[in-house]
Amino acid sequence: MSIQVRFDLQQSNFRLNIDLAIAGKGVTAIFGPSGCGKTTLLRAIAGLERIDNGYLSVGDQIWQDANQFLAPHKRSVGYVFQEPSLFDHLSVHRNIEYGLKRAQFKDDSGAIDQAIELLDIGHLGARMPNQLSGGEQQRVAIARALAAKPKLLLLDEPLAALDETLKAEILPYLESLHRDLDIPVLYVSHSRQEVARLADQLLLLDSGEVTAYGKVADLFSSVHLPLAHQSDAETIFEATVADYDAEFGLTTLDFPGGHFFAVAKPLAIGTKVRLQVLARDVSITLDHQQDTSILNIFPVTIDELLNKDDVQMTARLMAGSTPLLSKVTRKSAQALDLKKGDVVYAQVKTVALLT
Repeated sequence: MSIQVRFDLQQSNFRLNIDLAIAGKGVTAIFGPSGCGKTTLLRAIAGLERIDNGYLSVGDQIWQDANQFLAPHKRSVGYVFQEPSLFDHLSVHRNIEYGLKRAQFKDDSGAIDQAIELLDIGHLGARMPNQLSGGEQQRVAIARALAAKPKLLLLDEPLAALDETLKAEILPYLESLHRDLDIPVLYVSHSRQEVARLADQLLLLDSGEVTAYGKVADLFSSVHLPLAHQSDAETIFEATVADYDAEFGLTTLDFPGGHFFAVAKPLAIGTKVRLQVLARDVSITLDHQQDTSILNIFPVTIDELLNKDDVQMTARLMAGSTPLLSKVTRKSAQALDLKKGDVVYAQVKTVALLT
């Protein structure tokens, strides 16, 4: 299944112009600067923004074309906004039941029970919205959207209104959506960290136009996109837990280019994890260093080397089939005579487990 989107919408000085096939599984993050059209795109998919010149299909169902425009209440969409927008006069359970009223198939399939279990809110059923924390309210809002058994879940910056503590509280539940849901999720966010942690695909928007679309790992590591040249540039990739050293609290993680040692809680051998390496934590040496506190050192090939500005360069390194970004000064690049194709060593100061 895929989501076929062709929208052309002119609003005053802004134009949304999208022609794209979006993956019909996993989480697709929609990312870009304020005013680039992220929320407008979600509203158009939900049918809340009328676009006369448009086409939208989800799987084998056409929701909009030249001959028809399916009304919002007839689209099998779960929509969660920045604010939970719960009904203040209804309990948590009755708020979630309200979502079931929009379900196209009202059979006794346990959709409510499944949503409650997924978001871990069974103990909140009798409470009123004003008795909940912001994170709990947002979990209830997501459960209400899922109770309708949608074919597509739209999340419009669901963490934007939460402080860091509440974000940390709800992120594991968003990860459970990623892991356990069998429907596509479109996730609007301003946060690179959220995208890195949750998304499979990434859709980059700028001024209403698609600038790039693809796997998160590929787009984050592309030196031809602005993401790789920002101060918080990073590489995201998958690894497998291979060992755990209880004496030193270190987990060994295998990936196609070798293995990492990381400080992490014990995980079952064979567990798949997502790793994050910041470009500023990767240095380059011509030889394998011995007298160093850095544990993660392995051979890499310089795949790309581009000027970031007058001072810094961005290097894309390949450890086997896995890319790593590194920030080096132009002075260092010149002193080491770095160039594309060189086999060098990457020293990774810190690696983080995102899942």
